[in-house]
Amino acid sequence: MSLIASDHFRIVVGLGKSGMSLVRFLANRGIAFAVADTRAQPPELETLRRDYPQVEVRCGELDVEFLCRADELYVSPGLALATPALQQAAARGVRLSGDIELFARYAKAPLIAITGSNAKSTVTTLVGEMAAKAGKRVAVGGNLGTPALDLLDDTVELYVLELSSFQLETTDQLNARVATVLNISEDHMDRYSGLPAYHLAKHRIFRGAEQVVINRNDALSRPLPVAGQTSWSFGLSTPDFKAFGLRERDGEKYLAYEFECLMPVRALKVRGAHNQSNALAALALGHAVGLPFAPMLEALREFTGLAHRCQWVRERNGVQWYDDSKATNVGAALAAIEGLGADVDGKLVLIAGGDGKGADFSALRGPVARYCRAVVLLGRDAERLRQALGNDVPLIHVASLDEAVEQCAVRAEPGDAVLLSPACASLDMFKNFEERGRLFAHAAGRLA
Repeated sequence: MSLIASDHFRIVVGLGKSGMSLVRFLANRGIAFAVADTRAQPPELETLRRDYPQVEVRCGELDVEFLCRADELYVSPGLALATPALQQAAARGVRLSGDIELFARYAKAPLIAITGSNAKSTVTTLVGEMAAKAGKRVAVGGNLGTPALDLLDDTVELYVLELSSFQLETTDQLNARVATVLNISEDHMDRYSGLPAYHLAKHRIFRGAEQVVINRNDALSRPLPVAGQTSWSFGLSTPDFKAFGLRERDGEKYLAYEFECLMPVRALKVRGAHNQSNALAALALGHAVGLPFAPMLEALREFTGLAHRCQWVRERNGVQWYDDSKATNVGAALAAIEGLGADVDGKLVLIAGGDGKGADFSALRGPVARYCRAVVLLGRDAERLRQALGNDVPLIHVASLDEAVEQCAVRAEPGDAVLLSPACASLDMFKNFEERGRLFAHAAGRLA
């Protein structure tokens, strides 16, 4: 494919998973494009050269003159829009866009759009399973699993997308049938100037939405009112009109819609208040697009949770072990500590630490003091965590995950739970959070 300056020429900037989906999409539609990546050897370079040898690709430092040959750049979520070369191209009239904006232009079926600092993968998966139970031809992906553009299919009846703040930065008009920001807490502060900038990026999901779902327990999840836009809510409080929440009947707690009890909380296989909140969010989203309650509740009863998200690992000497390695920020760790801490007979022995991404750990101190017997600290920001947690509970520094598991086994008592919920990214010590979780489960499994 020759490089020709025209009104219909595009450049894909970033050759990872989403970048490769853009390559397939553009090539299949005969749209002229080239590829650029800041890395010398991007992950999909070999695939691109094998399958699309005619496409021009430039690796290394971004060339502004090259970028300005296009009228639109599709920027990878992994590359900050503040990158000088991108800003210079934008100043010269080149549009900065992304794969989700392109998806929104071509998708014909209704879209459920989900973002949040935490729980978005769990809720996205749950809503997808609810739709499938209801007999819908549903496609699930985005930031989770399959890239959005690879899901496009005229036979699909409903799309369910998990979206990150990075993806939303390049999305102008999503036009979702229903959109939600599940919650907001500090995350990616190494990329954003502060919480307000992160909040604004998340709230782009509401642009053009017909309906919104808000979290009553998180004021930052609420968008500005729009005339004619239907609003639903979820939360752990008693629900009122157009709301999902918890009700008590005959001494038992129920998931409820408005004034109707739907199913007992004890019927959920996943534990903790945060998982009750996730179930209510999924019900609200499914109800907004017309899914019947019966199949949605059946999906809830069968759901066992996602890997590395407060996932049960084993029981040993009356102690339950949980892998919440996906808790890569403070908000996610708080949800697990408070949700699981209120749901176990004893206390938590917490493993935390890693790359804190510039976050403020101080919000952890109160819940740790309330629910934890001890905290085992490891990784790059272990010392910052120690300073934030104070001296309310014993804090133990370790050099490895194996040593952390050994310390937990010594300190946990019958009725307690050991919880890996790091509040930090994993890349200072591990390939990714999945590897961190697998190694934790393996180490826990080796205990006699």
